[in-house]
Amino acid sequence: MRDEQHIKTLRKKAMNLPLEPGVYLMRDKSGKVIYVGKAKALKNRVSQYFGSDTNHTEKVRRMVDHVADFDVVVVGSEFEALVLECSLIKQYSPKYNILLKDDKGYCYLRVTKPPFSRISECKQQANDGADYFGPYMSSFSLKQAVDEACKVFRLATCNRPLAYGKKPTAYERPCLNYHIGQCCAPCTGKVTEADYQARVDEAVDYVLNGADKMQKTLEQRMNVAAEAENFERAAELRDKLFAIRRLSDKQKVVRSRIKEQDVVGLAVGGETACVQVFSFSKGALYGKREFLLDLPEGNAALLSEFLRRYYDNAERIPAQVTLCEPAEDKELLEQWLSEKAGRKVTLHVPERGEQAELCRMACRNAAEYLAWSEGTRGHDAAALSELQALLGLSAVPSVIECYDISHTAGQETVAAMVVFKNGRPDKKSYRKFRLQRAGGGDDPAALREVLSRRLNEYVEHEGEPDGFGRKPDVIFLDGGKAQVAAVAPVLEAFEWDVPLFGLVKDSRHRTRAVTAGDEELALSAKRSAFTLLSTIQEEVHRAAIGYHRKSRGKSRVRTALTDIPGVGKSRAEALLKAFGSLKGVKEASEEALAGVKGMTLPAAKAVRAYFDEQNLNKTEKKEG
Repeated sequence: MRDEQHIKTLRKKAMNLPLEPGVYLMRDKSGKVIYVGKAKALKNRVSQYFGSDTNHTEKVRRMVDHVADFDVVVVGSEFEALVLECSLIKQYSPKYNILLKDDKGYCYLRVTKPPFSRISECKQQANDGADYFGPYMSSFSLKQAVDEACKVFRLATCNRPLAYGKKPTAYERPCLNYHIGQCCAPCTGKVTEADYQARVDEAVDYVLNGADKMQKTLEQRMNVAAEAENFERAAELRDKLFAIRRLSDKQKVVRSRIKEQDVVGLAVGGETACVQVFSFSKGALYGKREFLLDLPEGNAALLSEFLRRYYDNAERIPAQVTLCEPAEDKELLEQWLSEKAGRKVTLHVPERGEQAELCRMACRNAAEYLAWSEGTRGHDAAALSELQALLGLSAVPSVIECYDISHTAGQETVAAMVVFKNGRPDKKSYRKFRLQRAGGGDDPAALREVLSRRLNEYVEHEGEPDGFGRKPDVIFLDGGKAQVAAVAPVLEAFEWDVPLFGLVKDSRHRTRAVTAGDEELALSAKRSAFTLLSTIQEEVHRAAIGYHRKSRGKSRVRTALTDIPGVGKSRAEALLKAFGSLKGVKEASEEALAGVKGMTLPAAKAVRAYFDEQNLNKTEKKEG
């Protein structure tokens, strides 16, 4: 719980700090350091924590609630502050700083004992008689190398027991891997123990020493076999060499003209972020790591702090770090990284070309991993992250509302509200509106009435998890700047700080752009965001049109009943509710009609007489 009096005391202390660079340490009531930060001007930065919490993220609010006191260290420059901050975070490991933990750890190459050894990648060594090589930092690159080695040297990867010579236990037929050239079928007994072990030794050499060295070795062996006129052996070695080269060519699909670099992608969802790091060496992707970070505080600040934590203990710092978007304190970070690496290190944010595509790939992978960790779908997370960047939102929008109006020549105006949660329709939160005042085809006025009613409902249902009781992260209107201009004052009157945008259609009624007043944001370059917004606009249009058709049908039915003497609007609605449809009313007896609440016996007789006369007229027309 926020102690306002204590916050005022801390703010008063912060206002007395100097306007100089330095580092601040937030402490809890036990004196433990819970957060370390740096500042260009200590007074300005620290006092922000103890002012209004309106613009604070949940992470900052939670941290401030636990701050009992703080200390500062004044230094001579921003760079000195950055270096000291890194040192203090390493010393104290504060809970509210980014402390990088991924689920990879070290991994090992496992080779079981002969005969018919198997090779695999594993997380831990076990006392099982197998040989272990490692540890390796990159589980990704080791697993990739093991898979490649098994394919090149045609080792068994299935669960079949491998045969010992021509024992009766040998399978009669090999499995599919043999037929597609990825296994030598030791399960059939066709491969001797010595031949198979030679394959295993070559595969282990391939994994430990790399493809380049193995290619040279195989080429030398092939030439020796050819000179000795052992053409069968030479052909076998040639096939292995070609297999390695084919795999190398496939890897070139994910290559970079920058030989040594890390590519950093970011995806944010709710209060969690995922950072994906692709590591390139000799122009090829050789490793990747994902990090889930709790409670991000702005993408630029998040990336800046991540880079400081990630490279502070890194064994390798490449000459270029390619970022999906700018990081805070770019020049300071470049200076710090360059000093740690002992050579120039550049932070690069590409706008187009190969490097931009690599960043998009890293962001997509981060979104997939984040979605997997949260049980959602990867492309939804990617679309929401792209939408956040497009609209300049402070966080990824988890809850989206969209509104549309439908009417017939200005009559029988209705509206629909659809809700998307985490990129998917949340149909239980959909709402429909029958317009009470606005009409005559004035869509902006109709939307103004709808949003006024929706916000009034929020006041009554605030805190409920679905529907009107939940405040959205962003609101879209089916329409342009006129609709946005009409609704914006309503949000201001209710003191709602929810971003508001219009969805503009082209001449073919397809989503073309997003508008925020006079400015239009094109969607052509944001494919995932475009698909999501198109889906939302189509869904709200479908909901509005469907409700309008249903309402119009009911209106016509009520009109048919109100033509009967003694039956007004209230009695017509009561009859339809009691019998379910106009057909049910037509077939009801006089007694049943009279039994409906609000009906009288004379009115029931009039209804029965009306439909009896209609039936008689139809019969006479048929006979005539």
